[in-house]
Amino acid sequence: MSQKSVCVYCGSRNGAQTSYSDAARSFGQLLAQEGWRLVYGAGDVGLMGEVARAAQAAGGDTFGVIPVHLLKREVGKTDLTRFVITETMHERKKVMIMNADAVVVLPGGPGSLDELFEALTWRQLGLHDKPILVMNVDGYWDALHDLVQQVIGQGFADTSLADFITWVDSPETAMSTLRAMLVPHKG
Repeated sequence: MSQKSVCVYCGSRNGAQTSYSDAARSFGQLLAQEGWRLVYGAGDVGLMGEVARAAQAAGGDTFGVIPVHLLKREVGKTDLTRFVITETMHERKKVMIMNADAVVVLPGGPGSLDELFEALTWRQLGLHDKPILVMNVDGYWDALHDLVQQVIGQGFADTSLADFITWVDSPETAMSTLRAMLVPHKG
């Protein structure tokens, strides 16, 4: 079985609650312990830095992708297993999702939302069929859940849109869900 890779979208800031950083560190560690590769935005700040440092500390494989214009702002983490510099944000997102088997969204801001909605739109259009998990740490993404339901309820998306997002509330639940989705069952 080949190594699985999980694309993590998350904030370049730590956010207001320590539970967000705790979840990022825990998820990075769990990915490494599973022997799975972390694919992320290559920053060494905020939750991005937390998840990457935790994966590295646990001996994990890390694949970072950063556009040239964010190298200084997001403190490009050049000590990763693989470090890719792109020309544009769009290219960054494409490289990240093309090198992953699944997407997990931790708390974050506009950039994380942009990444999520692009991955979600691509899934809706049939450009990929990768699982998309939203880790709703301490209810951070409750309003997003409501927004998705609003978009569907008001007729701007098919009800299948909701099926493309799996909502989880912890790193442990995310990992067990990913295992069930990505690891073939023997039988």
